[in-house]
Amino acid sequence: MREILKEAEAHIQDGYGRAQEHAKQPLPKRFYKEVSTDEVGGKHRVLLDGKPIKTPGKKTVEFPDPKLAQLVADEWAAAEEKIDPSKMPLTRLCNTIVESGEEHLQPVRAELLKYAGSDLLFYRADGPDSLVALQRQHWDAPLEMFEREYGAKFELVGGVMHVMQPQESLDKIDALVQRYGLFSAFAAMSITSITGSALLAIGLREGHFESEQVWTAAYVDENYQASQWGEDEQAMAARAFKRQDYDAAVRLFELLNPEV
Repeated sequence: MREILKEAEAHIQDGYGRAQEHAKQPLPKRFYKEVSTDEVGGKHRVLLDGKPIKTPGKKTVEFPDPKLAQLVADEWAAAEEKIDPSKMPLTRLCNTIVESGEEHLQPVRAELLKYAGSDLLFYRADGPDSLVALQRQHWDAPLEMFEREYGAKFELVGGVMHVMQPQESLDKIDALVQRYGLFSAFAAMSITSITGSALLAIGLREGHFESEQVWTAAYVDENYQASQWGEDEQAMAARAFKRQDYDAAVRLFELLNPEV
């Protein structure tokens, strides 16, 4: 499964490290003058001097929503002398989605369910008490929502020892995930990979959580460690890069219904 999804997750795995590598390489010069959008057969495209943008695998990128196409067009238009992919998170995400294609939709849905079975929110610290309290503050409410809205109750455990979750609860999560179309599933996978929590990603997709709530919940442990030992400059830079990808996926959620 992980091999199938390698490309699907490539745009966020070790994102800061890849950005550093890109920084060492010469960026391509801007080769176009005009950026525009059009519609063909109900699909929307971004045009560079009248030619549609393509993925690295030469697939034409088509968007299900004109606002999404315009946001991607804005990223291309913002490039001045050089084209810097690290500053084009929506372009990178949409390229990943189109390049992967419908044949990878079901594997991505399956991977979301797999993550949900061993979610970040289940595994709690044994101490210190201040960290335990923070985890309860930010992680209990999302789990309570899933139980209240969907009847999905999960088991919590101290430490990292794996705990099997009730199959009935996982089936209810799967029913949500199976509704997701290509763009929603890949955006949810991106958020899951960034946050470590499929449940946070799914709750955000379903409109139960706010984006800042999810972002804060994802970094409870890291923020606690930083409060105790100080911030690590490289870790914070990596988080800032991931935040670009996170915001891109959230924006996609805002524009598209879950079936897309």
